Amino acid sequence: MSINPRPHMDADTFIAWAMEQPETEHYELYEGEIVGMSPERSAHGLVKGNVYVGVANAIARAGLRCWAYIDAMAVVIGANSVFEPDIVVRSGNKLPDDALKITDPMIVVEVLSPSTRARDFNTKLTGYLSIPSLRHYLIIDPDTRRIVHQARNGAGRFSTTILGDQPIALDPPGIVLENIFA
Repeated sequence: MSINPRPHMDADTFIAWAMEQPETEHYELYEGEIVGMSPERSAHGLVKGNVYVGVANAIARAGLRCWAYIDAMAVVIGANSVFEPDIVVRSGNKLPDDALKITDPMIVVEVLSPSTRARDFNTKLTGYLSIPSLRHYLIIDPDTRRIVHQARNGAGRFSTTILGDQPIALDPPGIVLENIFA
């Protein structure tokens, strides 16, 4: 029996295709190839929810014109790659209600799971860090309660800090993220 492989896609074709799939199925595109995403474990969902609530509350407290999204937006990495981060934050005007992608993320968060660990530390790391607007990439490991924080400085260079459960200053936009493992 032969299986027809999925066609090689560009970012726009992939987003249109993904919108036709059942809402319970999630996919990403890497170098033109479709990658299925597995269901999440409980710890993954809880940490992701804590991060989203923490970021959204910090943005509101600071009165910033920033928008936080959870599992909702496609981040286009070049012509043939599209990732769907766990959390993404952008600043500026609110996107239209029917927007499907973010081209200017400021903060991207990926919560590790066994099936995504290698991609989050390799493929996604290099992809996200290539986006000029990105200031922070957080890779969160719910199993070890560690956070790898990639932060871009004013000169455009990234530095790496490995953290535990202490507060994380994300400047810009000028917020502090706390208690994500609570």
